[in-house]
Amino acid sequence: MLKILFVSSEVSPYAKSGGLGDVAGSLPKALKSMGVDVRVVFPKYKNIKPEYIDSAKYIDSYKVKLEWREQSASVYQLASEVPTYVIENDYYFSGRDGYYGYGDDGERFTFFCKAALDLLNVIDFVPDVVHCNDWQTGPIAVYVKDYYSRYLPLSNVKSLFTIHNLQYQGICGRDILGLMGLNDGYFTSDKLEFNGMVSFMKAGIVYADAVSTVSRTYSYEIQTGQYGYGLDGMLRARSNDLSGIVNGIDYSQDDPETNKLIYKNFSKDDLSGKLENKKMLQQELGLPVKDVPVISIISRLVDQKGINLVIDSIGELLSKDIQLIVLGTGDGRYEYMFKEFAYRNPEKISANIMFDNALAKKIYAASDMFLMPSLFEPCGLGQLFAMSYGTVPIVRTTGGLVDTVQEYNYDTREGNGFTFHDYIGSGMMWAVNNAINTYYNPGHWDCVVRNAINTRFSWENSAKEYIELYNKIIEK
Repeated sequence: MLKILFVSSEVSPYAKSGGLGDVAGSLPKALKSMGVDVRVVFPKYKNIKPEYIDSAKYIDSYKVKLEWREQSASVYQLASEVPTYVIENDYYFSGRDGYYGYGDDGERFTFFCKAALDLLNVIDFVPDVVHCNDWQTGPIAVYVKDYYSRYLPLSNVKSLFTIHNLQYQGICGRDILGLMGLNDGYFTSDKLEFNGMVSFMKAGIVYADAVSTVSRTYSYEIQTGQYGYGLDGMLRARSNDLSGIVNGIDYSQDDPETNKLIYKNFSKDDLSGKLENKKMLQQELGLPVKDVPVISIISRLVDQKGINLVIDSIGELLSKDIQLIVLGTGDGRYEYMFKEFAYRNPEKISANIMFDNALAKKIYAASDMFLMPSLFEPCGLGQLFAMSYGTVPIVRTTGGLVDTVQEYNYDTREGNGFTFHDYIGSGMMWAVNNAINTYYNPGHWDCVVRNAINTRFSWENSAKEYIELYNKIIEK
């Protein structure tokens, strides 16, 4: 039986700030359903809901060495479908709000990496592959390659490092090497040194037995100067060990036939309920109840997500007979702008500057179109959620958006959305106008909606590809 230790800094539904949490919460379940013995480990954060912790089972405590001092790690196993462990340390995690953004993040996640590997002795588990996710787990690849390879029974353990977003690299000062237990020999350009600093992301890329990312197109993009964030040369050097596996979603959680969070259930065979969802959402958000295209944005309000294109084009967008619904938080300037636009145009815009999962599901189910004009997008889940409810995506052709959304073709009636290439407001509006024009052509609109709702990117398919990759790593 294939054995995998899945290490992540966040796992849905316990701790989530983005797509990484969704992947770590869903992929292990799909792997387990296919006969993989998979164990998950992540830090015990302060904001994990008490009901998850109250039902957890205490396993053991042990010391983790950080240079000249030691820190305590206590392990709890959560009551979950997949064996899931949390590492408790009050100083680094349990006593702080949020997940990231602290000045000692390098030290915090060095501790977590060491504690996650020490967990193997506590639970008596020897994995075939340690699956590391994003910069927070990069040092694990170093330990597996340069330390575990010397000691039985861990000498045959391999590592896979998955890049979820290359922009965030875990850059630390040189002194972090001491805490990591590494000497200055690792501070070279072919190892962990990056522009005079230490990069946890680079550690994973250099030392893992294989590197993956969350879509095929993104795996090519990060090998270019435009998207490589200074690591494109290293990624090109490892191109033979680099692959892209598109993320999936759990359709049991986003099924319009069964989801209890939306106003009215509907199916791909009977879409009449979608119109009822639209009317009820308009009522709840205080928008006029009328038959116009409802375009939604559910996103972090940051440049990466193309929010600047929306702001730049807001005049042209509002000149059209549409309604725009925004849900999310992010840069303060964008939060303020959307609030201001909504105040001045209450019949056209609803700005919900927060994140509310129940409201998100209602918006996905009720909208006609979902706008995602990203500058770059490693995979993207929003467009997948939207399509599962028959909401047509409008996206820029980058990363995972290329791999999941195809331009609708009037002649062949193929395609599940509308796309644009150039990262400019006029390019985005060209795609928006295509979608709006199609909306008023009922025959074609019905076709693209059905193409969207019939699109499936399930975790089962992704899990099969990961299993193939695990086996390839083991054989190598």
